[in-house]
Amino acid sequence: MGKPTGFKEFPRKTVPYRPPLVRLEDFLEIYTEAQEDQLRTQGARCMDCGVPFCMSATGCPLDNLIPEWNDLVYQQRWHEALDRLHKTNNFPEFTGRTCPAPCEGACVLGINEPPVTIKNIENAIIDRGFAEGWIVPQPPLQRTGKQVAVVGSGPAGLAAAAQLNKVGHRVTVFERADRIGGLLMYGIPNMKLAKELVARRVELLEREGVRFVTRTHIGAAGSPEAGNLSRLMQARGVEIRCLPPAQLRAQFDAVLLATGATRPRDLPVPGRDLEGIHFAMDFLTHNTKSLLDSQLADGHHISARDKDVIVIGGGDTGADCVGTSLRHGCRSVVNFELLDKPPATRARDNPWPQWPRVFRVDYSHEECRDLTGDDPRKYAVLTKRFLGDEAGRVRGVETVRVDWTTAAAGAPFREIPGTENVWPADLVLLSLGFLGPEQSTAESFGIACDQRSNYQAASGTFATSVPGVFAAGDCRRGQSLVVWAISEGRGAARAIDTYLMGSSTLPAPIAAHR
Repeated sequence: MGKPTGFKEFPRKTVPYRPPLVRLEDFLEIYTEAQEDQLRTQGARCMDCGVPFCMSATGCPLDNLIPEWNDLVYQQRWHEALDRLHKTNNFPEFTGRTCPAPCEGACVLGINEPPVTIKNIENAIIDRGFAEGWIVPQPPLQRTGKQVAVVGSGPAGLAAAAQLNKVGHRVTVFERADRIGGLLMYGIPNMKLAKELVARRVELLEREGVRFVTRTHIGAAGSPEAGNLSRLMQARGVEIRCLPPAQLRAQFDAVLLATGATRPRDLPVPGRDLEGIHFAMDFLTHNTKSLLDSQLADGHHISARDKDVIVIGGGDTGADCVGTSLRHGCRSVVNFELLDKPPATRARDNPWPQWPRVFRVDYSHEECRDLTGDDPRKYAVLTKRFLGDEAGRVRGVETVRVDWTTAAAGAPFREIPGTENVWPADLVLLSLGFLGPEQSTAESFGIACDQRSNYQAASGTFATSVPGVFAAGDCRRGQSLVVWAISEGRGAARAIDTYLMGSSTLPAPIAAHR
């Protein structure tokens, strides 16, 4: 714990973002540097709660030792705080920036007061660790002679690679894109996670002995996914090779599939085939690649400049589409959400320590409000059809308001007569979540899938129906958070180590069995 009476003496105070209108001028990170005195004060608010629910099933999936490093920051024992943080989390610089902090939602102080600023403290610890030079390569002292292939270089794949390398296995990570990082590199915009930080961690893993192979698709050469990706990359001068799963299994003692849940949910309404309607992740991915390649000068991105943009679907991805569109210089941006506006405080059916389903203002919502005077989100809006012009381009979206208090036949809501509306739109971005991993990968490996189309692998063992082939992350448990992906990668690493060696000294995250 921090100071025994700190939670009574000090109010919650978060580390501020850069001013909205300033940060809209660039794609740099939105964060400001944390002040040490403020962090110590916030660490002092961590109370002697007896049972730290921040580490419970509703809190941190990594079982982070949160009260311990809160107290160490309060005592100014930063190096020890870093050691405790790294004990459970391979990449705090990622979670400290991108995680929605379920630990704060489960904080005991949050029952009747604002919770401890756990996320800010975590991020400050890891940033200080790098700034002070405390984080250096730590290659294993000896090798086991075992070879492990990891397919996918997102947070689950990287976490598994780090853990397996730590115990001496030779790990090769395969990535079909031209840069390592998966979701961390191309799915999360630069404003929330600077790509230099991803590259820095990848370089550290390389110096510890992990091998990375890019531009390589593991699967059949004729699969739809391989073809689509090949066309995209070839248009940009990037060649992708296909490596058959049989060849991979022959070369490695174990294979981990950490391919993510990359099949986007579509919106099959009239006019869907009009030009100018894109999946949100395509919009974000193309933007980041063009930004990294040429600062958007090559034009190989879906531009929102001078366009009326409509984002359909909320969450982090929807917010990122709003923020990116504003930085492009869009004419307007509106974000449709099908559900009602969340309440300002917890509802009766959403008690502590559950994740609080309350109204929040994300970074891009704040930016839009400061720029235009209005929040971009419109709630309880159902998209009925897309309208096009003579050239086959989208020109508008027809919607209707819905009432969630009364149900209609076959639907959980009722359309409200007389609320029909047409919104101007030159660019529509679909941010409706993901359906699961690409099925061609499962077919090429011959592994079974569950009813949700995820790779079937039991929690805790992570073993698929094919001996020696494991699965972890979103491809196994469905679309989720970066912190869950890291937990899955760590759990899968222990399972693979046990498979190869008969036992394992790697820690088993409790969350991996949830």
